[in-house]
Amino acid sequence: MENLKIRDSIILCAAFLIFMFLMVSCGKKAVKPVSEDSKIAQEAFGLADTIKDAYIRNDRGVLAKNATKDGYKEIMENRKNFDSAELFFAPRWVEIEDTTVNLQVTWNGTWSLRGKKIEDRGLAVFVMEGRPLKLAKVLRDNPFKKPE
Repeated sequence: MENLKIRDSIILCAAFLIFMFLMVSCGKKAVKPVSEDSKIAQEAFGLADTIKDAYIRNDRGVLAKNATKDGYKEIMENRKNFDSAELFFAPRWVEIEDTTVNLQVTWNGTWSLRGKKIEDRGLAVFVMEGRPLKLAKVLRDNPFKKPE
């Protein structure tokens, strides 16, 4: 009788372990591949940050490399002098159409010039083109025109 109880306990324990193994192995969610649109959106976010950092450091080489000829010209013609700057972007919306990406960001910034601080904020649309993406133009409130 006692041997039957031990055998039944072992069988019950084994059945429980098999059940748990099947639940864990079958319950795993399949990893979905990243969509092409998601990859393009991530590239656009990265490009916006790269251009922002280059603008703050006045790194014309990086700006030229990451913008079209017209995009670079727009940034440099509108750029005002400043001693230091802080600029923060928060992506809001991405539109992808063929090889053009419109990245809408809200931004806020602080520029210092000869001890005077200027703060501003706005909403900009970065128009990016090509593969890899390059900044072609800035619509709405251009954060690269500050300080005014």
